[in-house]
Amino acid sequence: MSSLPWIGFVGLVLLLLALDLGVFNRGPRRISARDALRATACWVLLALAWNVALGFMYEYHWFGIGAHHGAALSGRQAALQFFSGYLVEESLSIDNLFVMAMAFRYFAVPEAYQHRVLFFGILGALVFRGIFIGAGLALINLFTWTVYVFGALLVYTALRMLISDDDELKPDNNPVFRVARRIMPLTDDYHGDRFFVRIAGKLTATPLCLALVIIEASDIVFAVDSVPAVFGVTRDPFIAFTSNVFAILGLRSLYFALAAVMNSFRYIKVSLVLVLGFVGAKMLLTHHVPISTGASLAVILSLLAGGMLASIWAGPKAEPVVSAEPDTEKPAPGGVSPHESTPENSH
Repeated sequence: MSSLPWIGFVGLVLLLLALDLGVFNRGPRRISARDALRATACWVLLALAWNVALGFMYEYHWFGIGAHHGAALSGRQAALQFFSGYLVEESLSIDNLFVMAMAFRYFAVPEAYQHRVLFFGILGALVFRGIFIGAGLALINLFTWTVYVFGALLVYTALRMLISDDDELKPDNNPVFRVARRIMPLTDDYHGDRFFVRIAGKLTATPLCLALVIIEASDIVFAVDSVPAVFGVTRDPFIAFTSNVFAILGLRSLYFALAAVMNSFRYIKVSLVLVLGFVGAKMLLTHHVPISTGASLAVILSLLAGGMLASIWAGPKAEPVVSAEPDTEKPAPGGVSPHESTPENSH
C-alpha cells in the first residue's frame, strides 16, 4: 500500500485534534451534556463519512488499495469491516469510561480541566494503538497460529470481566500509579490545568499528571483486549487502524455525554462479555467455521442492543452513580486536594 493514505489519514487526525483543542475547546471550561452530545454526533458523522470514503478507496483502488496493496476487498467488504471494527472498539471503550470517571473522582479533578487530561490521554492512546495493531498483524502474518492465541485471550478476558468487580479499576490497585507516586515528586495542590510545575527549582508533578498517568496506563491495558478483537473483524492494517482511531477520537465527548448515566445500564457489561466471547470464538473457529463480516456485525449489534434494552427495562442501579463531578468535599487519597495555587514557573 502506498504511504499516501497513511500520511493523509494521520494528517487529517492531527488537523481534527488541533481544531478540537485550539479552536472549539480553547482554554479550561466545563463540558456540558449538550455540548458533549453535539461533539459525539460530529465524531460519529465523521466516522461514517470516512466509512463511505473507505468503500470508494477499495472499490476503485485509489492509491492501489485493494488491488496491488493491502487486502483484496471490495468496497462493500471494506466498509462492513470498518464499521464492525469501529462498533467493537466503541463498545469495548465503555469500560474505559468507568476508569476515567474513577480517576477524575479519585483525584477530585475540576470539571474545567478534565477535557485537557482526556485530550492528551487520547493522543497517547492513538500512538500505542498504532504500535499494537502493527505488531499484532505482523505476528499473525508470520505465525498463523497466533490467531488462536488472540482468540483464546479474548475468551479469557470475557470470563475475567464476568467475575471481576469495580474495585479492580480503582487507581490504588494500579501498579503504574503506585510506581509513579514513588518516583515522581508530587504537589498536593492543583496549579491550573498544568501537569508539571517548578517549585523551589524542582520539577514537580500535579494531581492532574497522575490522573493522566492512570488513564494512559489503563488504555494500554484495554488495548490488549480491543486490538485482538479488531483482528477478529479484519486483517487489513489500514481498516484496523482507522476504525480504532475514529472510535478513540470520539471517546472524550462520549465520556462527558454518558458519565452521569453510565451506571444506569446495568446489563451493558454482560453485552460486552458476550461480544468479546463471540469475537474470540470467531477467531478460534476462523479456519474451521468461517463467519462472514455481515453476520458478525448483526450478532454484535444484537448483543449491544439487547444489553441496552434489558437495562432500560430493568431500570437504573440502586447504588451511587460514578459521574464526572469531582468530589470537592474532601481531598483525594494521598494528600491531593483540588485547591488551586500559583506556581513559581509552570510547564
